[in-house]
Amino acid sequence: MKYQQTIQDFISEYADADTNRLRLMNIQADFDVSWAILQIETRKKIRHKLPAWAANPNLVFPSLLSTEQCSSELTARYKQQLILPGDLADLTGGLGIDTCYLAQKASQVVYVERMTEYCQAARTNFKWLGADNITVVEDDSTHFIQHCNRCFDTLYIDPARRGSGNKRIFALDECEPNVVVLMPELLRHGRRIVVKVSPMADISAILTLLPEVREVHVVSVRNECKELLLIIDSNTPVQEGFATIYCVDIDATGQESTFTFSLDKEKHLPHSAPCEAVARYLYEPNSSILKAGAYKSIAAAYGVDKLQINSHLYTSDCYLPDFPGRKFEVVEVVDFNAKSVKTVGKQYPHINLSTRNFPLTATELQKRIKCKDGGEFYLFATTLADNRKVLIVTRKAVNA
Repeated sequence: MKYQQTIQDFISEYADADTNRLRLMNIQADFDVSWAILQIETRKKIRHKLPAWAANPNLVFPSLLSTEQCSSELTARYKQQLILPGDLADLTGGLGIDTCYLAQKASQVVYVERMTEYCQAARTNFKWLGADNITVVEDDSTHFIQHCNRCFDTLYIDPARRGSGNKRIFALDECEPNVVVLMPELLRHGRRIVVKVSPMADISAILTLLPEVREVHVVSVRNECKELLLIIDSNTPVQEGFATIYCVDIDATGQESTFTFSLDKEKHLPHSAPCEAVARYLYEPNSSILKAGAYKSIAAAYGVDKLQINSHLYTSDCYLPDFPGRKFEVVEVVDFNAKSVKTVGKQYPHINLSTRNFPLTATELQKRIKCKDGGEFYLFATTLADNRKVLIVTRKAVNA
């Protein structure tokens, strides 16, 4: 459906309205009101995730689910550097965010999608976005690749991660399509395969299922893990267990912080000697590093001591401005007991609280301390190497 001016006016007028209440109103119009309300609802969902698309009045959105499952603009832009120059096929087109951004780097792109309404929306959106190097093909990804008579420089695939009853699926070989089964066919038709998988998926399990994976990109946006991306090159065999892991965090401005390691080297690194006491600075690796499990690699790379083998917090007497994660200056360290809980609560009525390797959740500890979120101080409740439970009060570090 193309926009008429009356629909655009309606969407603009009710852009911030409660869509549930709108549906209950008896609105008379010469257009499909329920469809227009869907456009309002989807735009509200993607304001932060896809600001440029949300602000474009000409774009259409086929469903709410399509906006929930699609990539953000930041992660879609990151994928541009992962593809080879030349032709590309996006085998699971969906809303078309990845397709559109990849088309800015590829010469010719084929968007493959089995749902008719998604294909119709994609044709409209690609036209308005000036993406004239994209061809829309309505087909199932497996059928398309099995009957394809051409080879692409890059094949991109994002298997559906929802099963029966809309249940979320994390295991790679349970998604649709099953890329483990489909991989021989993909390798016959693509020089490079880029696979997007759930950020909850187990990286070691993935590398066991797909030992040919060359790179794993663990991508976070503003310290929240969003995507795992697998890179497989048909002409570059990889020794099993030696895939390079890229831990990437993208901030609100699009700036990237990257830490690189391999699971094989991580496994063979010795554990850093646990610190005897918390030093002047405390470091919390970003979520991509924690997801990837680079616990020993990050300590070795930056010369920091780990508080305890399971705490995943690090400390040093010198300030490390380039450490990939949050950096804090330690204000005080107190043993966790009934007296200290009361003292901390009185001294810091507003404090940002988190727990790592600690018997209480952050919510439970907050009730004990009787504090509120916020303020300039950050409290880490954790366990030290001697199994002592402590409360570490910190503030964000500045260049020192």
